[in-house]
Amino acid sequence: MSFFIENWVLIAVAFSAGAMLVWPAVSAGGRAGTLSATQAVQRMNREKAVVIDVSEPKEFEAGHVIGAKNLPLNELEAKLPTAVKNKATPLIMVCATGARANRGLAIAKKLGYADVQSLTGGMGAWRSASLPVEKA
Repeated sequence: MSFFIENWVLIAVAFSAGAMLVWPAVSAGGRAGTLSATQAVQRMNREKAVVIDVSEPKEFEAGHVIGAKNLPLNELEAKLPTAVKNKATPLIMVCATGARANRGLAIAKKLGYADVQSLTGGMGAWRSASLPVEKA
């Protein structure tokens, strides 16, 4: 017990450091993803990543990443293998907020796609970064 009393400052610093490491994941909440909008553009340009928009068709028509393929989440498991045949192709999952994209990421990984990431914040983050949007 005397160890804790004598070293309370060190214990407080360790606890604070741990809290700071966890904070980004907690604050992201439903917007959690793996790529920022800038990182997504870099992957699209450098690695020829394919953008898969898992939004519903009406949402997709309202605005989407240029060149994105619309595969609604409920059809993703059936349609992804025909839309992207090479499982080594880098994929970026996108939706309105990022929540469905994360579920799409899990489905793609289950299907055997090795390099799949989702856009943090979804189309909202894409628009906030002033990146181009295409309307169908």
